[in-house]
Amino acid sequence: MSDNKQLGHNRKSIAVGGKTVYGGTVGVCMLDTQFPRIHGDIANARTWSVPVHYRVVPGSTPKAAVYEKGKDILDGFIDAAKELVRMGADGITTNCGFLSLFQEKMAEAVNVPVATSSLMQTQMVQSLLPKTKKVGILTIHKPSLTKEHLKAANVPLDTPIIGTENGKEFTRVILNDEMEMDIEQARQDHLDAAEELMTKNNNIGAIVMECTNMSPFAADIRKKFQVPVFNIYTFVEWFQSGLLPARFNPDHDDPRK
Repeated sequence: MSDNKQLGHNRKSIAVGGKTVYGGTVGVCMLDTQFPRIHGDIANARTWSVPVHYRVVPGSTPKAAVYEKGKDILDGFIDAAKELVRMGADGITTNCGFLSLFQEKMAEAVNVPVATSSLMQTQMVQSLLPKTKKVGILTIHKPSLTKEHLKAANVPLDTPIIGTENGKEFTRVILNDEMEMDIEQARQDHLDAAEELMTKNNNIGAIVMECTNMSPFAADIRKKFQVPVFNIYTFVEWFQSGLLPARFNPDHDDPRK
């Protein structure tokens, strides 16, 4: 074997460093909360098919993100994003759809892709539907979801939106950061909101969930109303698949090998 061939062979077994932690491509910047994180929630690590990194922004509350448009917590999220990138993340997301307001500034602050909000899927999902159908949005608090949030996520301003704020459990528990949640009642809050969305808009062809705590209830809505449901889970799984594409074996189906 020539020296050049031997060198090439050896290079195949050389690992390259540069990170502190490997195997988790997505970093999640987190609000500082105590409410339950059930399976399917963005902050339940068992939700994900791949490892993710987490970094909590101390003192950042759900109310600050939703009611106050992220006032006074942007710098903390940028610092968290930078730390996640230093640790090994190749892309950044957040655990609140209302933080679409942070998209531009966070993307400018870190040298990796940033996907702040599940709302960013809306335009893409709309492009999948026939012209007679529209995407509808489920949000945790409709009065707080402004044109500013929608524009930051490139959501058409005529998109139908319904919130769960009139329900009995989900919105109250999350925004008040309570210690307990009645899961069945929270599920019903989502079904009721989805029914209102579908009833008020007879052309809904798909639903996008704004809130990152809504994903556990997506399958229930899909089953009852028979429309596709997109959420932070679908968004981050898609995001991750581009950050770390699957490696396929071109010889896998060759019967000679």
